[in-house]
Amino acid sequence: MGMGIESRNRIAKRAAEEIKEGMVVNLGIGIPSLVPNYLPKQINVLFHAENGITGMGASPVKGEEDENLCNAGGYPVTVVKGASYCDSAVSFGMIRRGRIDVTILGSLQVSEKGDLANWIVPGKKVPGMGGAMELAQKAKKVIVLMNHTDKRGNAKIVKECSLPLTSAKCVNVIITEMAVFQVSGHGLILTELFSPYTIEEVRMNTGCDFQIIENLEIID
Repeated sequence: MGMGIESRNRIAKRAAEEIKEGMVVNLGIGIPSLVPNYLPKQINVLFHAENGITGMGASPVKGEEDENLCNAGGYPVTVVKGASYCDSAVSFGMIRRGRIDVTILGSLQVSEKGDLANWIVPGKKVPGMGGAMELAQKAKKVIVLMNHTDKRGNAKIVKECSLPLTSAKCVNVIITEMAVFQVSGHGLILTELFSPYTIEEVRMNTGCDFQIIENLEIID
Protein backbone atom coordinates (compact mmCIF):
# COMPACT_ATOMS: atom_id res chain seq x y z
CA MET A 1 0.00 0.00 0.00
CA GLY A 2 1.69 3.20 -1.16
CA MET A 3 1.27 6.42 0.76
CA GLY A 4 -0.02 9.69 -0.67
CA ILE A 5 1.38 13.15 0.05
CA GLU A 6 -1.63 13.91 2.27
CA SER A 7 -0.94 10.89 4.52
CA ARG A 8 2.77 11.70 4.73
CA ASN A 9 1.97 15.28 5.74
CA ARG A 10 -0.57 14.10 8.32
CA ILE A 11 2.04 11.84 9.93
CA ALA A 12 4.64 14.65 9.92
CA LYS A 13 2.14 17.07 11.47
CA ARG A 14 1.36 14.62 14.30
CA ALA A 15 5.08 13.98 14.85
CA ALA A 16 5.68 17.74 15.21
CA GLU A 17 3.45 17.67 18.32
CA GLU A 18 6.10 15.52 20.07
CA ILE A 19 8.63 18.36 19.82
CA LYS A 20 8.85 20.82 22.69
CA GLU A 21 10.61 24.15 23.26
CA GLY A 22 14.42 24.01 23.46
CA MET A 23 14.85 20.45 22.17
CA VAL A 24 17.65 19.22 19.91
CA VAL A 25 15.97 16.99 17.32
CA ASN A 26 17.50 14.70 14.69
CA LEU A 27 15.45 14.03 11.56
CA GLY A 28 15.83 10.94 9.38
CA ILE A 29 15.25 10.66 5.64
CA GLY A 30 11.73 10.57 4.14
CA ILE A 31 8.63 11.57 6.12
CA PRO A 32 10.71 12.88 9.10
CA SER A 33 12.20 15.59 6.86
CA LEU A 34 8.68 17.12 6.53
CA VAL A 35 8.31 17.67 10.29
CA PRO A 36 9.85 21.22 10.44
CA ASN A 37 7.08 22.42 8.11
CA TYR A 38 4.54 21.83 10.91
CA LEU A 39 6.25 23.41 13.90
CA PRO A 40 4.64 26.55 15.38
CA LYS A 41 6.76 29.61 14.52
CA GLN A 42 7.24 30.58 18.19
CA ILE A 43 8.88 27.27 19.18
CA ASN A 44 12.68 27.39 19.43
CA VAL A 45 14.13 24.02 18.39
CA LEU A 46 17.49 23.01 16.94
CA PHE A 47 17.21 20.43 14.15
CA HIS A 48 20.35 18.32 13.86
CA ALA A 49 21.55 16.44 10.76
CA GLU A 50 24.26 13.78 10.76
CA ASN A 51 26.05 15.51 7.89
CA GLY A 52 26.89 18.38 10.24
CA ILE A 53 24.13 21.01 10.47
CA THR A 54 22.64 22.02 13.80
CA GLY A 55 19.78 24.45 13.14
CA MET A 56 17.92 23.31 10.03
CA GLY A 57 14.76 25.20 9.04
CA ALA A 58 11.81 24.29 6.83
CA SER A 59 12.15 23.09 3.23
CA PRO A 60 13.17 25.93 0.89
CA VAL A 61 10.72 27.50 -1.55
CA LYS A 62 11.14 26.03 -5.04
CA GLY A 63 13.78 28.00 -6.92
CA GLU A 64 15.42 29.30 -3.73
CA GLU A 65 17.43 26.18 -2.85
CA ASP A 66 21.08 26.62 -1.87
CA GLU A 67 23.21 23.90 -3.49
CA ASN A 68 25.53 23.89 -0.46
CA LEU A 69 22.75 23.33 2.09
CA CYS A 70 21.29 19.85 2.36
CA ASN A 71 20.16 17.36 5.00
CA ALA A 72 21.58 13.88 5.60
CA GLY A 73 19.48 12.54 2.72
CA GLY A 74 20.94 15.07 0.28
CA TYR A 75 17.72 17.12 0.03
CA PRO A 76 17.83 20.93 0.11
CA VAL A 77 17.13 22.61 3.46
CA THR A 78 17.17 26.09 4.97
CA VAL A 79 18.88 27.10 8.22
CA VAL A 80 17.61 29.22 11.11
CA LYS A 81 19.36 32.14 12.76
CA GLY A 82 22.21 30.81 14.92
CA ALA A 83 22.69 27.60 12.92
CA SER A 84 26.16 26.05 12.95
CA TYR A 85 28.13 23.62 10.82
CA CYS A 86 30.56 20.87 11.77
CA ASP A 87 32.02 17.71 10.28
CA SER A 88 30.32 14.31 10.67
CA ALA A 89 32.69 13.26 13.47
CA VAL A 90 31.55 16.15 15.69
CA SER A 91 27.95 15.56 14.63
CA PHE A 92 28.18 11.92 15.75
CA GLY A 93 29.97 13.04 18.92
CA MET A 94 26.78 14.97 19.79
CA ILE A 95 24.71 11.83 19.20
CA ARG A 96 26.98 9.46 21.12
CA ARG A 97 27.18 11.80 24.12
CA GLY A 98 23.36 11.67 24.38
CA ARG A 99 22.86 15.32 23.38
CA ILE A 100 19.92 14.55 21.07
CA ASP A 101 16.53 14.84 22.81
CA VAL A 102 14.44 13.25 20.07
CA THR A 103 15.24 11.36 16.90
CA ILE A 104 12.51 10.91 14.28
CA LEU A 105 13.27 8.01 11.96
CA GLY A 106 11.70 6.01 9.16
CA SER A 107 11.66 2.23 9.48
CA LEU A 108 11.08 -1.00 7.58
CA GLN A 109 9.82 -2.89 10.65
CA VAL A 110 9.18 -2.24 14.35
CA SER A 111 8.45 -5.07 16.79
CA GLU A 112 5.95 -5.03 19.67
CA LYS A 113 8.92 -4.64 22.05
CA GLY A 114 10.15 -1.53 20.22
CA ASP A 115 12.94 -3.26 18.27
CA LEU A 116 13.92 -1.19 15.22
CA ALA A 117 14.85 -2.56 11.78
CA ASN A 118 15.41 0.34 9.41
CA TRP A 119 18.22 -0.80 7.14
CA ILE A 120 18.70 -3.79 4.90
CA VAL A 121 21.57 -5.69 3.29
CA PRO A 122 23.04 -3.63 0.40
CA GLY A 123 21.93 -4.84 -3.00
CA LYS A 124 18.50 -5.87 -1.70
CA LYS A 125 17.00 -2.47 -0.95
CA VAL A 126 18.19 1.11 -0.82
CA PRO A 127 18.51 2.04 2.90
CA GLY A 128 21.98 1.72 4.37
CA MET A 129 22.74 1.70 8.09
CA GLY A 130 23.47 5.43 8.23
CA GLY A 131 23.52 6.95 11.70
CA ALA A 132 20.38 5.13 12.85
CA MET A 133 22.23 2.68 15.10
CA GLU A 134 23.78 5.45 17.21
CA LEU A 135 20.61 7.55 17.19
CA ALA A 136 18.39 4.64 18.24
CA GLN A 137 20.74 3.84 21.14
CA LYS A 138 21.56 7.32 22.36
CA ALA A 139 18.65 9.71 21.66
CA LYS A 140 16.46 10.31 24.71
CA LYS A 141 13.29 9.54 22.69
CA VAL A 142 12.91 7.56 19.44
CA ILE A 143 9.87 8.21 17.22
CA VAL A 144 9.25 6.10 14.10
CA LEU A 145 7.22 7.45 11.15
CA MET A 146 6.28 4.87 8.51
CA ASN A 147 3.60 3.24 6.37
CA HIS A 148 1.49 0.82 8.36
CA THR A 149 2.13 -1.86 5.70
CA ASP A 150 4.72 -2.40 2.97
CA LYS A 151 4.01 -2.25 -0.77
CA ARG A 152 2.85 -5.88 -0.71
CA GLY A 153 0.44 -5.23 2.13
CA ASN A 154 2.56 -6.97 4.78
CA ALA A 155 2.43 -5.53 8.30
CA LYS A 156 5.45 -3.43 9.27
CA ILE A 157 4.52 -3.52 12.98
CA VAL A 158 5.30 -7.12 13.91
CA LYS A 159 5.73 -9.53 16.81
CA GLU A 160 9.40 -10.17 15.87
CA CYS A 161 11.41 -8.32 13.21
CA SER A 162 12.45 -10.58 10.32
CA LEU A 163 14.96 -7.98 9.05
CA PRO A 164 18.32 -7.31 10.75
CA LEU A 165 17.90 -5.12 13.83
CA THR A 166 19.28 -1.60 13.96
CA SER A 167 18.76 -1.58 17.73
CA ALA A 168 16.68 -3.55 20.26
CA LYS A 169 13.94 -2.10 22.49
CA CYS A 170 14.63 1.51 21.52
CA VAL A 171 11.41 2.83 19.94
CA ASN A 172 9.09 4.93 22.13
CA VAL A 173 6.39 6.03 19.65
CA ILE A 174 5.18 4.72 16.27
CA ILE A 175 3.13 6.98 13.97
CA THR A 176 1.61 5.57 10.75
CA GLU A 177 -1.11 6.82 8.39
CA MET A 178 -3.58 4.74 10.46
CA ALA A 179 -2.62 5.15 14.10
CA VAL A 180 -0.29 6.22 16.90
CA PHE A 181 1.18 3.59 19.24
CA GLN A 182 3.14 4.08 22.45
CA VAL A 183 5.64 1.32 23.21
CA SER A 184 5.38 0.15 26.83
CA GLY A 185 7.14 -2.56 28.83
CA HIS A 186 4.02 -4.67 28.22
CA GLY A 187 3.79 -4.31 24.45
CA LEU A 188 2.09 -1.73 22.24
CA ILE A 189 -0.68 0.63 23.28
CA LEU A 190 -2.91 2.17 20.61
CA THR A 191 -3.40 5.77 21.79
CA GLU A 192 -4.71 7.58 18.71
CA LEU A 193 -6.56 6.60 15.54
CA PHE A 194 -6.49 8.59 12.31
CA SER A 195 -9.95 8.99 10.79
CA PRO A 196 -11.38 7.32 8.66
CA TYR A 197 -9.55 4.14 9.81
CA THR A 198 -11.19 1.82 12.33
CA ILE A 199 -9.68 -0.23 15.17
CA GLU A 200 -10.61 -3.33 13.15
CA GLU A 201 -8.59 -2.11 10.12
CA VAL A 202 -5.62 -1.39 12.38
CA ARG A 203 -5.90 -4.93 13.84
CA MET A 204 -6.04 -6.50 10.37
CA ASN A 205 -2.91 -4.61 9.25
CA THR A 206 -0.83 -5.05 12.42
CA GLY A 207 1.29 -8.18 12.88
CA CYS A 208 1.03 -8.35 16.68
CA ASP A 209 -1.44 -7.80 19.51
CA PHE A 210 -1.83 -4.40 21.12
CA GLN A 211 -3.76 -2.81 23.97
CA ILE A 212 -6.14 0.10 23.41
CA ILE A 213 -6.02 3.12 25.69
CA GLU A 214 -9.31 3.84 27.50
CA ASN A 215 -9.82 7.33 26.09
CA LEU A 216 -8.75 6.62 22.51
CA GLU A 217 -8.32 9.86 20.56
CA ILE A 218 -9.61 10.11 16.98
CA ILE A 219 -7.55 12.47 14.77
CA ASP A 220 -9.43 14.04 11.84
